[in-house]
Amino acid sequence: MTDKEQYKVHKEPYYQPQGNEVALFDAAYRNRLPVMVKGPTGCGKSRFIEHMAWRLGKPLITVACNEDMTASDLVGRYLLEANGTRWLDGPLTVAARIGAICYLDEIVEARQDTTVVIHPLTDHRRVLPLDKKGELIEAHPDFQLVISYNPGYQSLMKDLKQSTKQRFTAFDFDYPDAALETAILAQETGLDVAASAKLVKIAQTARNLKGHGLDEGISTRLLVYAATLMKDGVTPQDACRMALVRPITDDADIRATLDHAIDATFA
Repeated sequence: MTDKEQYKVHKEPYYQPQGNEVALFDAAYRNRLPVMVKGPTGCGKSRFIEHMAWRLGKPLITVACNEDMTASDLVGRYLLEANGTRWLDGPLTVAARIGAICYLDEIVEARQDTTVVIHPLTDHRRVLPLDKKGELIEAHPDFQLVISYNPGYQSLMKDLKQSTKQRFTAFDFDYPDAALETAILAQETGLDVAASAKLVKIAQTARNLKGHGLDEGISTRLLVYAATLMKDGVTPQDACRMALVRPITDDADIRATLDHAIDATFA
């Protein structure tokens, strides 16, 4: 299996467009423009990127960013072996070499001194300097860089520099409207439409509490979990408490409010 085939998305990831984001991403890719995807947790950002990689027939390399990630984790490092040292490319370097879409998920979790290494790949140069190796990689013509983050978690300590933001085109993502989210749940899990609509109604109740005791509302991802449990025979009340309420809050009052909404919805 070639490197490209190893990273290909071989099965179509289900994705239901909310607007013209597919056409806009197509245009960005044709021109190899870097893309930034912004939106709340679990609203479909990563699924969208997977779907577009499948649609374009391009390999996809995903990196889950974290605060301990160093520049070497992205570009590569020398490894000590019995016979000396060996260079190992990082995921960003691999993507630049083979012409993959490199997706840096939750980029704001990475340290700012780490994200600086992507800058030469996001302008007219399209190069990646490997300082430790003394090599300058010219990105493959098919290479594209995509990043994502949740603006709701922005802070002075966790935000992208303007010098980074202004290197990207950008999409704003949000949770789908009720009808579309219901259709997504039914398609994704096989749960009937009526039950899916009830789950969406509960999610909307929780989302209205954001900023009033909840840091984040119930995501579409969690709705899929609840629907999956229900499809497997778990009672709606238990499925909702397990998948929708317990993961997002430990506050007794908010739990009671959401539990009451669940009982009223599935009475």
